[in-house]
Formats: sequence, structure tokens, C-alpha cells
Amino acid sequence: MTIPSPQNPQSPQSPQSPQNPQSPQSPQNPGAQPTAPQPTGLRPQGSGGPGGPGGGLARALQRVTASALGPYQSAVVRIGFAATYLFFLLRELPNRHELYGPDSPWHWDLARQLTDGNEAFSVLMWTDSTVWFEAVYILTLLSAAALMVGWRTRTMSVLFMVGVLSVQNRSIFMGDGGDNVVHLMAIYLVLTRCAQVWSLDARRAARNAQRAAQGLPPLRDIVGPVLWVVLGPVLATATLMGGLGGTWWLRTLLWILWISAAVWWAVNRYAPHSEPRTLLDVLANLAHNATLAVIMAEVCLIYATAGWYKIQGSRWQDGTALYYPLNLDYFTPWPALSDILGASGLMVMVLTYGTVIVQVAFPFTLFNRRVKNVLLVVMIAEHAGIALLLGLPFFSMAMIAADAVFLPTAFLVWLGVRVTNGRGRLLSRLPGRIRGPGRPGTSATPGTAYGPADPPEAAPAKDGHGGTEEPRHQGGGGGHTLVG
Repeated sequence: MTIPSPQNPQSPQSPQSPQNPQSPQSPQNPGAQPTAPQPTGLRPQGSGGPGGPGGGLARALQRVTASALGPYQSAVVRIGFAATYLFFLLRELPNRHELYGPDSPWHWDLARQLTDGNEAFSVLMWTDSTVWFEAVYILTLLSAAALMVGWRTRTMSVLFMVGVLSVQNRSIFMGDGGDNVVHLMAIYLVLTRCAQVWSLDARRAARNAQRAAQGLPPLRDIVGPVLWVVLGPVLATATLMGGLGGTWWLRTLLWILWISAAVWWAVNRYAPHSEPRTLLDVLANLAHNATLAVIMAEVCLIYATAGWYKIQGSRWQDGTALYYPLNLDYFTPWPALSDILGASGLMVMVLTYGTVIVQVAFPFTLFNRRVKNVLLVVMIAEHAGIALLLGLPFFSMAMIAADAVFLPTAFLVWLGVRVTNGRGRLLSRLPGRIRGPGRPGTSATPGTAYGPADPPEAAPAKDGHGGTEEPRHQGGGGGHTLVG
């Protein structure tokens, strides 16, 4: 939602100002040449004109408050991290008791002593019951799946954060660098509006927009309020019983989220077009944009620290660092492939030095679009190679999802259209589908199927010259940004 600007009664679009019959655009004077605009006087310095510093500051403030920037990037981050942890939980499903449950070598008493000392949060510390562990594990798995598809994203992001923190803090020695990234991003996702596109929430919002255009009331939402009503007593009980750990910021964050959800529901129910509703949108956009900036800074910090620490290592300096993990049984899921790569001294040296150069250089290339995109491709290929050669798929998935915050918007839009068209072709081949334009379950053309990746408001709009404009989304304004 953008903040509407008051219309000027003297503007050409206003019905109060008739069209000048002698204007260059008038049909009665088709041969007139356009004339240069006449000067209306000098603007005082700093008056906030289009070229003044005040105008630039006003435009920047308008952009960060009126829309949530990077809708596609935040959606990819949501899908990527939710899918990473979902697949991790599914893979470790047979081993969950040994990793995080009652059969873990890091048993419950040791975990309780550690969490009491470092004030870490974990609902698994409420009791050592096996039934409680199973319930938390399954709830975390389901919340990750719901967050990935964008169903009730605000609620699921909170449950996902609680599940990730609880499982990881139960046995902190079971994780690696990828788990640390998932740990941080699970907290950040709670503050983002990451379901604007490519989500079931976006599809539901598009249907409500269609109903509003037809003069119909929006679909009644029962599931959302019920979820938050149920979570309220749970949060109150956990707070009174001291089950939220010793971290004050987590208790504060959870209560702010629950109260803001109640306020948002009340305003949408009783004053959907009022100034408080606009204020809530502005606050949500500010929180989203600030969190997106933090995510980008976090990714830069990860690569910068990793690169500079590597520079200090002697094995990285002489170009042999990659040789050693390629010859460790624990990191060789494909021994033959590792042997071929490790046998080439030149390839080992190139990959070793290339890794350091890319990680150190990446934060300095963010303001150059072409160089940034090239390094993004190199880093994504590097993480794919780590997953294949070293057997660390979930670490690689987490880092690729973090890198996605810098992907160009045009590429993500193109990718979404291709996925939507591929899904439509796949569904059209299923038996029992009725084919034909205008029939249920089909679309007239591959590009007109609406869905999470292509809601109705993203459809191309006619530009008045027989062509089409680019799809307009929130935060999809023109100009190059770090996320576009």
C-alpha cells in the first residue's frame, strides 16, 4: 500500500480543469509544435525542489515508508531458508532422538545447565518428556513447510523462529556455519513482509482485490485470528512461568508481535481506510526495509570476515588449503571426483585463491551492478561445488538463500514467469483436467495463469500506446538498488 498524494485541482487529469484547445496535445491543433516551458522564477536554495537536497531526501523517505522494498528478494530468502531447514529436519527424522532428543549424548541436564548460563531460548528445556520433544519437532517441521509456501506467513514465521531456536539451542554442538546463518535469518524473517509475492497469502490478497473491484466484501478470515488467539495464552503462560529464557529482547519481540497482530486485525476490521491503517503500513514497511538492510549487511559481514580470516592462514597463502578437505573421508561423498580434482595442483591453487578473492572483494562491488552479478554467479557456483564435493548440502543451501538477497529483480521476475508457465503446462497434462480458454483449471495462454508467482496486480498494464508496461509491484520502482 502506498500513501496517496493529494491531487492537484489544476492538474491535466483533474476533471475541474478542461483541456486547452490550443495546447500542443489538443486534437484541434495537431500541427502545433511543443514549446519549451516558461520559467516561473528561481527556487531558493534548499527549497526541496526536484534537484535540491530536500527533494532527494523526501523521495528517499517516501520510498522507504510507502512500500516494502525487494519483494522478490525477501520472498526468495523466505523460501530458501524455510526449505533448507525443512529438508534438514526431514533428513534427520530417523536420527532426531540422538541429535536433539532424549537419546542425545548431550543429554537434557547438560543442555539445561548451558542454557541457564548463556540465557539461550529453547522450549525443549521446559520438560524432558519425549512426547514434548516430538511435538516441538513436528511443529517446527510443519511451520517450515507452511512458511516455504507462504501460508499465514506472519504466524508461521514466529513459529518457525521458535522452532529453529529451540532445536538448535538444545544441542549446540550439532550445528555448523549453515545452522548459524539459519539461526539469524529465522529471527530476521519475523520482521519482514516476505509474502508479497510467491506465496499463498499473496494469492489470497489478489482474490480479495478482485472481489473489491467487483464491489464484493473480502473473504472472511477465521484461521488467522484463531491462530493468534490460541498463541496468546501460550505466550502469557510461558512468560509467567519463566519459560522464555533470560533474554529480555526475545520476550519483548514476541509480545510486540502478538499485540501488533491484534491491533492490525482490529484496524482492518473497523477502520480499513483510516489514518491508523496507513500508519501501520508505514511502520511495517520501515521494519521490513530496515531488516532487509540488516540481512544484506549480515551477508557482507559473513563473506568479509571469512575472506580476511583465510588470508591469515598459511595454507590459504600458499594455495593448498583446498587439497586437505578433498582428502578427508568425512568430506568426500564422491571419492573419485575428489581424487580427480585434488590431483591437479593448478586447479587446487586456482580454486583456493579464487575463493579468497571473491569473498574479500564481494562487499566492495555492491554498487557496481555488473561486477556484483558476476560475483554472485561465482559464489553460487562455489556453494554448489561445496555441496557436491564436500557433502555439505544444507550449508550451501543456506548460503545460496542468503546470497539471493542481492539477485537482480529482473532475473527473479523472469524466473517466476518461467516457473509459473512450467507449472501450468505440467498441470494441463494431468488426466481429468478440462482444457480450453475460460474453463476451470486452465488458462487461455501460458502467461496469464494467476498464482503466487503472478498475482493479478502483477499483470502487465496497457501503456496507452498499444504496448505493455513492466509489472508494478511494491518496492519495484525504477533505478538500481543493492537488491535490484
